[in-house]
Formats: sequence, structure tokens, C-alpha cells
Amino acid sequence: MSETIAAIATGQQPCAIGILRLSGDGVCAALDAVFRAGNGKPAAQQSPRAMVLGDLLDETGQVIDNVLCVRFPAPHSYTGEDCAELHCHGSPIVLDAGLRALLAAGCRQAGAGEFTKRAFLNGRMDLIQAESVVDLIDAETAEQAHNAVCQLDGALSRTVARIYDGLMAMAARFYAVVDYPDEDIEDVQREQMLDTLRTAQNDLETLVAGFSRGRLMKLGVPTVLLGKPNAGKSSLLNALLGYDRAIVTDIAGTTRDTVEEKVSVGGVLLRLIDTAGIRETDDAVERLGVERSRRAVESADLVIVVADGSHTPLTVEPDILALAARAPHWILAISKDDRNPAVKTAVWRLPDGAPAPEHLVSFNSVMPGGLDALIDTIGDCFPAGVPAGGTLLTNARQAEAVDRALNAVRAAHEALTAGLTPDVVLTEAEGALDALGELTGRTAREDMVTRIFERFCVGK
Repeated sequence: MSETIAAIATGQQPCAIGILRLSGDGVCAALDAVFRAGNGKPAAQQSPRAMVLGDLLDETGQVIDNVLCVRFPAPHSYTGEDCAELHCHGSPIVLDAGLRALLAAGCRQAGAGEFTKRAFLNGRMDLIQAESVVDLIDAETAEQAHNAVCQLDGALSRTVARIYDGLMAMAARFYAVVDYPDEDIEDVQREQMLDTLRTAQNDLETLVAGFSRGRLMKLGVPTVLLGKPNAGKSSLLNALLGYDRAIVTDIAGTTRDTVEEKVSVGGVLLRLIDTAGIRETDDAVERLGVERSRRAVESADLVIVVADGSHTPLTVEPDILALAARAPHWILAISKDDRNPAVKTAVWRLPDGAPAPEHLVSFNSVMPGGLDALIDTIGDCFPAGVPAGGTLLTNARQAEAVDRALNAVRAAHEALTAGLTPDVVLTEAEGALDALGELTGRTAREDMVTRIFERFCVGK
């Protein structure tokens, strides 16, 4: 018998619809205590997966809302247990009263992620799919949402299962030969083992290689706005965000510290970092800000050097360009082209010895369409490419498990190539199987599972 849990599955702010969620063996009894169906039938006699109109009752039996109720019998439900939802008007008062009534009827307040944890424990999803639920809820771009929903549908799990099953078949056949020498079992051939290990290694290397893209897709591309004071960096930050996040004045050196915000630009999620203007200064506070600016570039995947284009000739410090060139991608962006239209067609001459930028573009932060060329250029630096289809690793736990599996498969391949005995090869193969099992939850430790579901919100 599983105890019945209940929770408010929607936010605490007033909204159009609010949902109370239940799961466990006592769902029907709890519903009969708090829900009075318009058709007069008890919960157990209502049609599964059909909305039923009725009244939501508080602890005293008083009607507090007109709601819709839907029941999902086990095992065909989210958790694999009897489940139900009460769709109420989205008043926090109504939802709190409804939850109190459910708790009084014998339900227990659900813990963080407990519905999804039960789905995992009941075999409705594996750990990869469970983690994709959080990724889908937290998605900030369409690409993130697409990758997460494909993982929820099992795209990555199927890839991992294919690798796991190939290694397991190889190991099982070898042990069958060893344990039952008198049986007529075909021996494991060296070339077959090599082929299995090569296939597993290629698939795992593809997953590992995709982690860098998955990490940037999920966390955002670290992007530094770099330049001299008053070049237009903070105005660019505010324009990209759509609101005034950074202080903008005509006084040079206004920005003294790094300012960081996330924004989706041209389909690319950026972690924008506005920095203090790079210059020599006697101001101790500003000098610290300049040093932080230089450190920020060291960890950036994209640097946008903002140069003041309101006057010609253009002046860009060679050391700023050299600093930006350390990043994997960098753009020289000429600002304020609304004040000096000539910058759009000018041929810029960089200081002698300065590195050439990957891209050069002009923009302004005040006119409609003033950022279009810059946004397109950012998209060129990080093209979406072929949709990942849910095969991108997006968190460190997954990447670490895949990396361990890959190292074990490589070691098995090297041992077999070196002519070592099959038992040595299979010891490494078993290490890969353990890592892959941990990835999907086949061999997951209880403490690890607990940590994963602690990231979830209550009601999910």
C-alpha cells in the first residue's frame, strides 16, 4: 500500500487555473471526502481520464469552488499509481483550503519532486527522463524545451540502452561459455568483441562531445561586453534585455563592477556580463572593476568589443582587442551608428599588430532595428545546426557517468587489442555497465536519487 500524497501543483500567485494533485492507493477515498461530483457518482465510478464537474469542499464540508476533477487509474498514470487532479479557479485561498481538506482526509503533503520520484521508482521513467522534467520546466529557449521534451520521450535513454544492451550481451555470452563449458554455446569471438567495443566507444564519444553544446544551451553562453568607458556597453546590455538593468550616464567609468543577466538573443541564450571600461585609472574602486573585467574574459565563450562609433576615426585600444582574441568567439561592434551613419559603410583600419575580429558589425541601442545586424552576427557564432533531438547531455551528473563509461570501454578495447585475457576485458566492460546503469537509474544509489529529486518543486 502506498500512502496518498497531495500538493498544489501550480504557483502561489493568483491565476486562471490552479491544480491540486494526488497520488496513492487512497485517491478515491480522498476525492470522495473533498469533491462532490455533479453527476452524484463516487470517484471510483467516474470514467477514467474524463473531466467531471463538481464542488470542492473544505474541511467542514462547505463548498469553496466549482471545479473539474479527473482521475488516472494505476498503472496508466504519471506515477504508475492511482492519481487525480482537481482543476480549481486559481485563487491561493481556494487552493490552500482544498489542500487542507485533502490532508484532513488522510493525504500527506507531497515532498519536493515526490510525484516524479514515484514515477521513477514505479518504472514509469528512468533518471534521464526524470531530470528532463526539471529541464523542461526551467527551459528558457525553444531549443532547451525541444531537447528536454525529446529526453522525456526517451531519446537519450534509448541511445544509452542500446550501448548498455550491446555490452551486456557480450558479457553475458562470455560468462555463459565460462560457467557452462559442457553446453553447446558459441564462444565469444575476438572480432565480435572488438566490434561491440568500437561501437560503444563511438556512441559514448558522440555523447561526451555533445556535452559542451548542451551545457551552453542550458546555462547560456558566457558573453562579455568589453571596451573603453562610455563606449556604449551598458546601453547595449539594457537594449538586449529590454529594460534598464545598468546605469547609463555620460560620465565615464559609471560601471565599476560586472553586471550579469541572461537573455535569449537570436535563439542563443547568453549570460551577458557588462564590465567596467578598460582604462588606466587612479581610482582604486574602478581599478578593481577593470581587473574583474579582464578576469571575466578568461572564462567567456563570446566577447563583444564595443567601440564608440559616434566619432571618426575609430579608436580601439590594441590591448582590448588582444584580450578579446583569447575567447573562442569575438565580435568588434561599432556602437552609436545612429549618430554617425558613415560607420555603416566605413572601412576600419585596426591598430598595427592588433588581431582581426571574427566579425565586425555596427549597431545602435536606440533606434528600431538598431541591433538586428549584431543579433544576426551572434547567431552566426553559435549556429543551431541539426536539432539535437534530445541526445545532448545537459548536466554534470550525466556527463560524468558517460565519461566513466567511455574510459572503461576504452580500457576494455586496449586490453583486448593488447592480447590480454577476456576476463580483464570484461572487468572493464562491467565498469562501463555500472556507469551506464547509474546514468539511467538501473544501478543508482539511494542517496544520489534523493539528491536528484531535491531539485524539483513540490507538486512535480
